[in-house]
Amino acid sequence: MRNGRDEAFTAFMAARYGSLLRTATLLTGGGRSRAEDLAQEALLRTYRAWHRIGRLDAAEAYTRTTMVRLLIKDRRRHWHAEIPAERLPEAPRPGHEEQVTTAVAVRELLQTLSPAQRAVIVLRFYHQLTEREIADVLGCSPGTVKSRAARALAALRDKGFVTTSVPDRERGSADD
Repeated sequence: MRNGRDEAFTAFMAARYGSLLRTATLLTGGGRSRAEDLAQEALLRTYRAWHRIGRLDAAEAYTRTTMVRLLIKDRRRHWHAEIPAERLPEAPRPGHEEQVTTAVAVRELLQTLSPAQRAVIVLRFYHQLTEREIADVLGCSPGTVKSRAARALAALRDKGFVTTSVPDRERGSADD
């Protein structure tokens, strides 16, 4: 039984690690080593709970939820286990300067938000989750998700990062 679990988990991790690492990078606001630590800790907890998860498609949602909760829990602590001494610059690849610049700007932008606001923005706009789905991940009400999103967007607007309002897909567009 355990061997089948190990094979299933290994297949899941091989298929989804890149995506989970990108989410962790956005959630932590950059810093590859911190993102890797977050993703790996969440994957360890996912492995421990593998027998309860049941479906392969639920494993990614479980891991993403675990990452968000670990991040918020970690931010509540006064001392962090590791503090990087220096930050390595992005390694630009020929022809990708604009993408690298955008990626760095987005990570710096997300770093200006609180962990809870950052989690809402990443889950909403990167993972395209609904307010209800985000509320389930964060263990809060949809109203709390709405207020965190509104505060985060207002903070970004005040800093000049967001210049237009973002339509809410749950309300639908005027063409519906």
